[in-house]
Amino acid sequence: MSNEVLNSGKSQSSTIDKFQINSNKSGQVDLTGGITELRYYESILEPSVRVTVQYTDTGSSYQDKTVLEGLPIVGTEQCNIKMKDNADNEIEVDMYVDKVNPLSETAKNTVVMLGLVSKEHIQNQLVRVNKRFDGKLSDHINEILTNSTYIGTQKDVDIEETQNNYNFIGNNKKPFYTCTWLAKKGVPNTTSPGNTAGYFFYETNKGFKFKSIDSLMGQEKKRKFIFNETPDSRGANIPKGYDGKILESSADNSFDVQSKFEGGAYSTRIVLFNPFDCVYQVVKPNSRETESNLELGGKELPVLNKEFNEGRPDDFSRTTYMLIDTGTIPTGSTEQQIDKSKEKNFDPANVLNQASMRYNQLFTLTREVTIPGDFGLNAGDTVFIDIPSAEKDKNTQNPNQEVGGLYIISDLCHLVTVDRCLTKLNLIRDSYGRKVT
Repeated sequence: MSNEVLNSGKSQSSTIDKFQINSNKSGQVDLTGGITELRYYESILEPSVRVTVQYTDTGSSYQDKTVLEGLPIVGTEQCNIKMKDNADNEIEVDMYVDKVNPLSETAKNTVVMLGLVSKEHIQNQLVRVNKRFDGKLSDHINEILTNSTYIGTQKDVDIEETQNNYNFIGNNKKPFYTCTWLAKKGVPNTTSPGNTAGYFFYETNKGFKFKSIDSLMGQEKKRKFIFNETPDSRGANIPKGYDGKILESSADNSFDVQSKFEGGAYSTRIVLFNPFDCVYQVVKPNSRETESNLELGGKELPVLNKEFNEGRPDDFSRTTYMLIDTGTIPTGSTEQQIDKSKEKNFDPANVLNQASMRYNQLFTLTREVTIPGDFGLNAGDTVFIDIPSAEKDKNTQNPNQEVGGLYIISDLCHLVTVDRCLTKLNLIRDSYGRKVT
């Protein structure tokens, strides 16, 4: 976060109404008044929300001692946090101490930074998935999260149903690892097999989410922001139709052709071998064939030069090899399993490379923006942004028609200091062209 924005007076204030640490033995301390900086994080690439908090301790916080010494803080202590932004959006979470880092010590005070994670993040380190799962893939996610044998969360669980089944054995893996491993094998109910695949598993302050890429991209926008050089007078001059103004914006639209080709973002190939009947199969899914069936943030995927496909019988930039797991752990009694011995447990031809393509496509456009603190936003939400187009006539500020439009929030950070509250968003999108919404 740049000092220019922090010192500009453009950010909005917020309040930390509660920050209480509960001892693992007995006693509790309210550190609200001593906090100098709090950062709250969410990401669609992380299965846990995180908080870092920095506070100053004068040595009389608990029984005439510092909190570190008197409580003491040794790790896994519960912290009750409640804070509110300028629009009365609240975040109320219970977090647990994961890291303790004293930053400085003097005769007058001690500055300490605490790293906090969710309860489920710590629980994930203590249990393993070691049973067999049969049936719909999304049901497995629900069981891992809600069953007390594994995570046993009491939080809300928002799981988008998959259309495909998948049988597997946990092999003593951690629950969160298992959920993220399953995510790339999921096919949403909203499409036909072969068009798209891939889910994200993550946590927000509203609970756990298991969402397909296309359902995230197909959401209604949560906010609409504008970025221009016109002073907003602390929100009083926001143009009609917009929810707020972007204070800072930077783009990383460097399109690395080689990395996209290596990842198989637009053309790929999978070579399959079925050991049951020794059938050899080559499948070549291509984004041009499925683009019309995808939920895109913009108007179209990048159009690449056709010159590089001329005279080539094949069109692929990445190859995956896989044995088809025919007859692997079928469901049912012995007789039923024998009857199902020719069935596929997983359909890699219609799932594996489709998921890989979608994950790679989703990070085609990335943008980092800073806005006044907004606790009503979460990772996985979509926002619409307009940025000015560089034109010959400098008196006009028409919106950029290529990179403006709908984006997914991949990561967010709420920064709260004594007199400032800012929200930084990392935004991602799969396509170019501004759709009007």
